[in-house]
Amino acid sequence: MQVRVQREDFDLSTEIAELRAGQRDIGAVLAFVGTVREMNGAGAVSHMELEHYPGMTEAALKAIAIEASQRWSITDILVIHRIGSLQACDQIVLTAVAARHRGEAFAACEFVMDYLKTKAPFWKKETTERGAQWVEARASDEASLAKWHTTA
Repeated sequence: MQVRVQREDFDLSTEIAELRAGQRDIGAVLAFVGTVREMNGAGAVSHMELEHYPGMTEAALKAIAIEASQRWSITDILVIHRIGSLQACDQIVLTAVAARHRGEAFAACEFVMDYLKTKAPFWKKETTERGAQWVEARASDEASLAKWHTTA
């Protein structure tokens, strides 16, 4: 299990290869890559600033990954979240889950992203032609999180 918060971009192929290295019982690898939207409700996004609380953020991501590994039979998990100034279409986050079976990988990956969106201490500020503003939490993110409270 690995979690990283970093300014540098990541290479999906390299990260997946490292996740799978030496593990012969993996039957599925599921990866989710989140990117900076080029458009939002306020217009074209020129860039986004991502801030975090060092130490607390990594601990929150690790706790989310541990919970996923306790809920599902997964082989390994990787979470990378970028911080700093990102341009439209840049990669923000990678969640990759390796498991013996695809169902476990799908569920664990979705769980990690739903929790990450609502529970990890990140703050996003988007800049559009209207200026800069902090991104508010969305009701749909909370609704996605709620389903895990009734699912084991």
